Amino acid sequence: MKKKAVNKPDDAKELYTALQELEKTKGIPMDYMLDQIKRSICIACKNNYGGNDDVVFNIDPEQGIFKVYLQKTVVEEVTDPNREVDTKLGRELDIYAVLGSKVRIALDTKNLGRIAVQTARSVIRQGIRDGERGMMLAEFRSKVQELVTAVVESIDPRSGAATIKIGRSVAVLPKSEQVGLDDIKEGSHVRVYILDVKESEKGPRAVISRTHADFVKRLFESEVPEIFDGIVEIKSVAREAGSRTKIAVFSKDAEVDAVGACIGSRGVRVANIVSELGGEKIDIVEYKEQPEEFIAAALSPANVVKVEIIDEELHSCRVTVPDSQLSLAIGNRGQNARLAAKLTGWKVDIRPESGFYGEDDGQDEENAQPTEDSVQPENESAGAEAEIALTEDTAEQTTQAAEDEAVVQETAAEETAEEMPSVEETAVTEEVFE
Repeated sequence: MKKKAVNKPDDAKELYTALQELEKTKGIPMDYMLDQIKRSICIACKNNYGGNDDVVFNIDPEQGIFKVYLQKTVVEEVTDPNREVDTKLGRELDIYAVLGSKVRIALDTKNLGRIAVQTARSVIRQGIRDGERGMMLAEFRSKVQELVTAVVESIDPRSGAATIKIGRSVAVLPKSEQVGLDDIKEGSHVRVYILDVKESEKGPRAVISRTHADFVKRLFESEVPEIFDGIVEIKSVAREAGSRTKIAVFSKDAEVDAVGACIGSRGVRVANIVSELGGEKIDIVEYKEQPEEFIAAALSPANVVKVEIIDEELHSCRVTVPDSQLSLAIGNRGQNARLAAKLTGWKVDIRPESGFYGEDDGQDEENAQPTEDSVQPENESAGAEAEIALTEDTAEQTTQAAEDEAVVQETAAEETAEEMPSVEETAVTEEVFE
């Protein structure tokens, strides 16, 4: 006669209910958790039965079946009771048992040794945490370099850092990244840019930002249908977060005005973006294939008399502006000229139309030294000036964001899960081992 498994159907149903709740609340698939439970039981049997982990499972969530069997070999004389049974017991377990065959002995997981059970519980809890981290990592990797909406859960009164929830995951937005969020409070919705996601010992770490240049780019994509549809293309973005941004756009359709599409009827579209950025100024210029035209447009709102290319290979140029427009072209503390250089990738030497006092008119342009009004992309390698200028803003903001450690992290309860298991973890382990 075959001995019945001692796991009660009601216990199995409660186990599946707990697993379904875990899947619903934390997004961990039931199949994944069943694999972790089977692994934990195998470890418990190995520790409790002298290394015998020859375990067979009969699992059917739809029927509410969860049975565990330990297999032993039928022998004439038992020398290792953990792995062998005699022929008499073998025939009681299976009438077809013969010498050398294996028979199944039904196990009650709740009767396993204390140490074995504790080890198995740890395996299940670790499996739950690994599952959560895996889900978090997959969720954020699917949103890298995208704009997402998060909910503010709490704000640190000392540092001002906001704990935000993105989907099922929790992230920290440092005070330095909260550009345009002067009235941030618990329960409010904020939009952030996921710059990158990395794995660490404490789980996935994601760099999130509101100061990155691509944050503005994604805002325009969400606000301007022509950009989203690919009719209007954003060629480059130069930004000094919280102060001013310059963006160059190009229309692939001759009948569509790229700048007008970004501004919107009565300026509604750009006004919405300015509001999201907390009043940050935005200059929208039309991208031109000719460097002279593009550089002149990038220096707006200043008027440009002419643009002379000094060295095309080094992307160096000289810009002449009316005397009355010099300060406007340079901007406050050189901001306008600096952003124009980043936007175009050209070193810009701005000069007034009347020329500088005492300037040598016969100076060879190719050997001309930059004046105090000369602005260039910040890079010591002249051969790479143009390339670095286009990416300088990205590099600076990436470094800053990384230093601020805007990371996706486990909650305090998860960090102390060893001592304080969650309700879901407790429910699953209790149904298996208690």
